[in-house]
Amino acid sequence: MSDAQRPLNVLFLCTHNSARSILAEALLNHLGRGRFQAFSAGSSPRENQRPNPLALEALAHAGVSTDGLRSKSWDEFAAPGAPHMDLVITVCDNAAGEVCPYWPGQPATAHWGYADPSEVQGSDDERREAFRRTLHLIGRRLELLVSLPASALDRLGLQDQARRLAKEATEGGA
Repeated sequence: MSDAQRPLNVLFLCTHNSARSILAEALLNHLGRGRFQAFSAGSSPRENQRPNPLALEALAHAGVSTDGLRSKSWDEFAAPGAPHMDLVITVCDNAAGEVCPYWPGQPATAHWGYADPSEVQGSDDERREAFRRTLHLIGRRLELLVSLPASALDRLGLQDQARRLAKEATEGGA
């Protein structure tokens, strides 16, 4: 498969790889129409970390497959034989004081900050709503990303577009 035909590989990074990055991975694979292949990882997943059950529930409720989702360290994507990433997007929320992982190398990069829905305190319904809302916010950006024309998806164009999407969604009340 030539570079022009292969899907763009997108890696979503967060701290534990149990909520926001898992939501983004599954949703982009759902929306990507074969043009994108999404992955997710964490800078410091806990031992025996698994995707948050409320994240999996939100995805299933939205009709998005959760098959194969698992929490993993970003070290997997720096290992020999790992897929080459075209775009790396951090999804942690700076305002929450988290340390976002740094991805070395040549992929385009962007930061799309989201509050951690797993930190929401309250009833089960309030916690479910936090995951649903986060999935919706991520989905708004991903729908814009997947609608970009192929001409906007070279390395520099991809980085510019991904960063523009972060800014516009923030200014637009996302």
